[in-house]
Amino acid sequence: MGFAVTYGLGGDTRWEGVCLAVAFAGLAVGLAVWGRQLVPVGGYVEEHEGFAPPPAEQAMTAAVLTTPDSPVRRRGLLAALGLAVTALGVAALFPLRSLLPWDRIRPERALTETPWGPGVRLVDGDGRPLRPGDVPANTVVTVFPEGDVDAGDAPAFAVRLEPQRFTRPPAGGHLDGLVVWSLLCTHAGCPVRLYLKGAGRVLCPCHQSSFDLLANARPVAGPAARALPGLPIEVGPDGFLRASGDFTGPPGAGFWSRP
Repeated sequence: MGFAVTYGLGGDTRWEGVCLAVAFAGLAVGLAVWGRQLVPVGGYVEEHEGFAPPPAEQAMTAAVLTTPDSPVRRRGLLAALGLAVTALGVAALFPLRSLLPWDRIRPERALTETPWGPGVRLVDGDGRPLRPGDVPANTVVTVFPEGDVDAGDAPAFAVRLEPQRFTRPPAGGHLDGLVVWSLLCTHAGCPVRLYLKGAGRVLCPCHQSSFDLLANARPVAGPAARALPGLPIEVGPDGFLRASGDFTGPPGAGFWSRP
């Protein structure tokens, strides 16, 4: 029961291990008590096992099974031991939930869907909602979906560019030059934090992939072979920036999608 509760509250492996240790210790005590007190003990020697139990043995077995104070009829401890074994078996089934197609744990959805969606506000690292004016020119601002700042596939960056310089329109669109792209490099998932404002490019410091923001963030150098996914945005009624959908493509490393 402790394992099930711990797993349901987030799955701290240390406390799960403690719960399993206590469960196995209880089973060890139960088996020891069973072997010492519930099972008849003594020295019995049988020179040869007959093909049929002798009458005396049959009578002894019948007496053990029918006597009210027989150890075999001590059902309370046996029932508790059986319940413990059953509970441990049920607890062992909980990790299988990670393999079942429930909610967003399905692998094919986890690779293509992120916390971004229509109406999700853009916030900074402190959770503060952002307005268009919070993204000045020639500056990159890291943004996250409101309520999911710690999501590993959701970091993005907002940048303000001159619309007339676009050689390819951003796939996610723009608001008077304000564009948002995924922060994760499409080669190995490193953050593209180096901004070359004069050239309108961002650089990944891990393997030196370079992306041209003026041409829909397509890769122009390095091992990356896929453009950064864009995030469609809009201004909500409250004046804050909101996403109008999810990324235009899977964020991060794209090796899994190759044929």
